[in-house]
Amino acid sequence: MIYLDSNVFITATIKSDERGQKCRELIRDIATGETKAASSALTFDEIFWRVKKEGGFDMALIAARTFLEMPNLVIIETNETILLEAYNLIKNYKLDPRDAIHAASAIVHGIFTIISDDPDFDRIKEMNRKRI
Repeated sequence: MIYLDSNVFITATIKSDERGQKCRELIRDIATGETKAASSALTFDEIFWRVKKEGGFDMALIAARTFLEMPNLVIIETNETILLEAYNLIKNYKLDPRDAIHAASAIVHGIFTIISDDPDFDRIKEMNRKRI
């Protein structure tokens, strides 16, 4: 199983270039069950906020709904266990809270590969970041 950072969904929505196409193909592979993936409930907020900023409110509604209804995607709740792990990641790797919550969501659920364009995840020795 892989963990998807929010920038995968955002790029798939707002970019028409090769990176956007790669993200849409990855999302299609997950929706068809070819690839197993998870993401945090926090991703919902990040998708809506960024897509609204780039493409407007209506586009953000569609992107958020698409995320929520995506077949075969496990959405991980943010709970006390994840926040405690996020705190430790912040302390150990000097991460921003959102990145730490994403990483903790993955690690707590035994997922050690994250798909992201964010190089901050490279600092986390427990994770392997793959670029979009």
